[in-house]
Amino acid sequence: MSIVIAHEKRRREILEHALEVFIDAGFEAATFQKIADRCRITRTTLYLYFRNKKDIFNYSIKQLMGAVEDRILRVRQDTSLNRVDKLIRVLAVIMDHLEENRRLLSVVLDYLRCLAKGDTNPETSVRRRTIRLRHILATMVIDGIKEGVFRPITVRNTTDLLYGLLEAAIFQLTVLKRPSVEELKQAAALVIRQMQHESSLTEL
Repeated sequence: MSIVIAHEKRRREILEHALEVFIDAGFEAATFQKIADRCRITRTTLYLYFRNKKDIFNYSIKQLMGAVEDRILRVRQDTSLNRVDKLIRVLAVIMDHLEENRRLLSVVLDYLRCLAKGDTNPETSVRRRTIRLRHILATMVIDGIKEGVFRPITVRNTTDLLYGLLEAAIFQLTVLKRPSVEELKQAAALVIRQMQHESSLTEL
């Protein structure tokens, strides 16, 4: 068991160094050798933990999405929050997590630019990696509609709108270099409160 823990700890350490290489050199110019050099290990040793630089990237995204889903789960299980406040809190939690991981987000954007140069559609890649997150948002909207908390709105359009706010947060953090996305969190709260069914306003 301790060997497994040590292995994962080492993978996370390598990931930190790899992110530095990706940020300094760009995803395309980053090489396995550069990552190994930054970690002060040989390429042979690096291969014990990752197959290639894309494997490192995929691992970092998996870590990011897993951590944010854990935070979301805690919010959804919080019985002290109503449907409206839960959805507001979930959007805020995701934006906070994006803020904390802005370095990784810059690498993601660089990776998507690399995909755009080739035959792969970046949107397809993004949708594949965020499908669980979209499903969570859609489920929360559906549950709110069923309970009469939200108006009978179009779930897909509403989910796209909420997800669009998250994309705006990524743009502000990585391209505009904003220190925070507090204004977007407030905008998200306003949008969600406007989704409320009139009959539920007196109950909240």
